[in-house]
Amino acid sequence: MTGARVTVLDYGSGNVRSVVRALEHVGAEVTLSSRAADVMDAAGLVVPGVGAFAAVMDGLKKVDALRMIGRRVAGNRPVLGICVGLQVLFEDGVEHGVRTQGMGEWPGTVERLQADVVPHMGWNTVQAPADSALFDGIRDERFYFVHSYGVQRWDFDVTQEQMRPPAVTWSEHGGPFIAAVENGPLCATQFHPEKSSEAGAQLLRNWTAGLR
Repeated sequence: MTGARVTVLDYGSGNVRSVVRALEHVGAEVTLSSRAADVMDAAGLVVPGVGAFAAVMDGLKKVDALRMIGRRVAGNRPVLGICVGLQVLFEDGVEHGVRTQGMGEWPGTVERLQADVVPHMGWNTVQAPADSALFDGIRDERFYFVHSYGVQRWDFDVTQEQMRPPAVTWSEHGGPFIAAVENGPLCATQFHPEKSSEAGAQLLRNWTAGLR
């Protein structure tokens, strides 16, 4: 392979193989690992996540991923979170009345969706901003979601005029929730691009194109 070198973080999450295959499908050279050298040296790092917020945070801590992700972001090295991999980038998550601290890269709380039917499972549209790089060419497509919790408010205060505000993409299930965030080197999607057919593949192409 001659594509970008991408490490998929291996910390016990259940959907890593499908993520690896999807990245390989779009031409990336993929390593599944939690070794510091693999995480830090890759052109891009993907942080998948399924299940409970607290369990994902525990898994990340066990492989020292919080420090490594933080170092990559501080060094302007691209990171892509998927599903709960998006959720843990926020301040905290509340599940079954228990609040768990997240990574705090973005302000906000992950809470149960306010919908008659939960989980939100299946295909849904998104509303991506005009300056989105991830959704270039696929703004009108549908993506595959499987989740019961999400971030339903965005309150990011850009205090420096020269700082470019994050590009936030929304979807709706019982009310609006954040479907994706693009914030410099740090991007994340609530949906599963690896399960979103050609639209998801194109999103991964868009992301890996920025790694070369």
